[in-house]
Amino acid sequence: MASWQGMQLKLQPIIMMLVQVQVQVVVMVILSFSAATKAAPPTEADLKNHGCVNHCGNLSIPYPFGVKENCYLSEDFFINCSDSQPYLWHSNLRVTNISLDEGEVGIMNYISRNCYDRLGTPLQSNIYASLNATNFPISSTKNKFTTIGCDTYGYLRIFNNSFALAIGCVSACMNMSYIPDDGSCSGIGCCQTSVPKQLSYIEVDAGSYNNHTNVSDFNPCSYAFVVEEAAFNFSKTYLQNFTEDMVPLVLDWGIRDNETCDEAKRNLTSYACGDHSDCYKAEIGHGYLCKCSKGYKGNAYLSDGCKDIDECADPNLNQCVEKSKCLNTPGDYMCACPKRYHGDGRIYGARCTASRVLVLQIVIFLGLISGIGVLLLIIASWWLYKVQEKRNNKKRKEKFFKRNGGLLLKEKLSSSSCDGSVEKTKLFSSKELEKATDHYNEDRILGQVGQGTVYKGMLSDGSIVAIKKSKIVDEGNVGQFINEVVILSQINHRNVVKLLGCCLETEVPLVVYELVSNGTLFEHIHDANEDFPLPWEMRLRIATEIAGALSYLHSAASVPIYHRDIKSTNILLDDKYRVKVSDFGSSRSVAIDQTHFTTQVQGTFGYLDPEYFQSSQFTEKSDVYSFGVVIVELLTGQKAISSDRSQESRSLATFFIQSMEDNHLFEILDQKIIKEDWREEIVAVAHLAKRCLNLNGKKRPTMKDVAVELEGIRMLRGNTVTQQHYEVFDYNRTDLNEAWDATSTSTGACFDITAASSSDVKPLLLNEP
Repeated sequence: MASWQGMQLKLQPIIMMLVQVQVQVVVMVILSFSAATKAAPPTEADLKNHGCVNHCGNLSIPYPFGVKENCYLSEDFFINCSDSQPYLWHSNLRVTNISLDEGEVGIMNYISRNCYDRLGTPLQSNIYASLNATNFPISSTKNKFTTIGCDTYGYLRIFNNSFALAIGCVSACMNMSYIPDDGSCSGIGCCQTSVPKQLSYIEVDAGSYNNHTNVSDFNPCSYAFVVEEAAFNFSKTYLQNFTEDMVPLVLDWGIRDNETCDEAKRNLTSYACGDHSDCYKAEIGHGYLCKCSKGYKGNAYLSDGCKDIDECADPNLNQCVEKSKCLNTPGDYMCACPKRYHGDGRIYGARCTASRVLVLQIVIFLGLISGIGVLLLIIASWWLYKVQEKRNNKKRKEKFFKRNGGLLLKEKLSSSSCDGSVEKTKLFSSKELEKATDHYNEDRILGQVGQGTVYKGMLSDGSIVAIKKSKIVDEGNVGQFINEVVILSQINHRNVVKLLGCCLETEVPLVVYELVSNGTLFEHIHDANEDFPLPWEMRLRIATEIAGALSYLHSAASVPIYHRDIKSTNILLDDKYRVKVSDFGSSRSVAIDQTHFTTQVQGTFGYLDPEYFQSSQFTEKSDVYSFGVVIVELLTGQKAISSDRSQESRSLATFFIQSMEDNHLFEILDQKIIKEDWREEIVAVAHLAKRCLNLNGKKRPTMKDVAVELEGIRMLRGNTVTQQHYEVFDYNRTDLNEAWDATSTSTGACFDITAASSSDVKPLLLNEP
């Protein structure tokens, strides 16, 4: 007994120690559980007890933002309210708006400017702007980097950790009258570019290429800044007087940019979302945002910030029918039916229906069964009709596909020796093109070309195109149609009209091209707008671009291509007056080692090579001759064939060569370009045109040589034109006139020649209405 008591005395300290350890474990578990269940966000009462205010001046400051300690989530959300003006942290970034749902902060940002007087003397030191937003990146979706000025470039220097880079844009304008005043910023007087993601620290600088001394309408300053896109509309008055020092800008923010929603929910002591709220990934980094759940509204960053919406108090928020009673529930509502009614009282539910006797229910049931049977019979009949109609449509489309050269096109595709670009030609469905043209609505007609109509269409991806639909079915022209599709499919050049595809399953074939909206070169030369006549610089650029496209066709394409119908009506101009060569219906691909091919003579009188007309052998120099006529049109502003000239000079080529030999060049030039001081360039181009029009094809330059020479003339702009040696060719006027007389008087079934006049068949694409 004594030994047992002694053992108890010895074990007592050990037992007490074990009890203490157990108590500590229990306490730790309780504390851990308490910490895990504790709500991290404060309540509205907590903010009130800390003396927090929810505004600064006229700006509302919602939590997690705050203006004093214990009133904001972290230092990132501190709003410095100085003199009733809110600023981010202790910076000079004035806050204009705070959005909890979007995770955005609106601030005012400084503008970089650079100003000069009319003599090019700086008016003030160059002012550049910088922005350091720390943990609040600049929104890449809401802001744009913008530059304003007529002789201006803007740089946006970006600093991010260990690297720096720059983006920018250039705006230019020579005359204020050409600047649109519709609020757009497209590069004329104003340019914009996107802002990269995740930018917190930037510097903005603006400058001028020529100190604003070479602009006809004086624009004293250059400006550059990052601005909220929705808050900025450009006005050309800004070029003369832009008085703003700051512009609005949007910053993104999120909670703890190193956490995702799943990571944040694992630690409830730091989880920022309150009750009845959901967590969403922020636009920036890995941070997150909080929003009230469906059926609640308020501040999701407070524990009790999301309040239940009483849907029953607002008829627009519930769908209960008149007979039902709306009962509000947390986050939702119910529609209870009145006594002796049953069902769901919502508009789209089973509705509240009155109880009926069993016989009436049976009658209704039988009626439903009968109605369902009749409905199924109608549906089956309709389905059979649709199946048959679908089969008929399929057969009809197959018939049209064969008749419109579908098999020939497949053969061309399979035997094409090009690099595979032909195989990428898209075959549009008839339904797709009907939708694109609003079922060929007359309001969509752009114009008439030959035996067809051109419609303006919008494809499903939003792209605007031109769709040519023939008026008649002429199976004899199927080969020409397929030839144009295959030729254009092999060409990838910025100055050649782009073929997008075709449709062969309709009664007449349809061709889809890119839309070239500014008409033809013929219209701009001979039906010129007095408000905007083609200046010499633009005519020289147009000639250079045409030559470049033809040089590409002759020598740079995978398979050499002869156009065979070069004329001003087949040269389209886009809205920036860039050249698009069109109409490849009569074009031919030739082998690389082939110098010519013999074919039935066809072309447009006035542009047709006399050597080709006499020999029926078409060479690359035949395209050179036609191009020479186009150059003469650009120089003289006269038509290729005109009855206003004498009989022996009806041909513009003959008339031009005779005038050159008689040293009367400047008497026949277009008066619009004589006024401009480019005499040496004009003489150089005139001699080049004369060489292109040589009756001996071997003495004509290649299109590659022509393109290089025209580009060289343009490159010498502003310098004294280097004296060049022009080869003198002996033109026998008798031979020249006889060649054209033979061309103008011969007729027969062996060639196809159309007269070039104001009513000449125009190419595919016309001016937009």
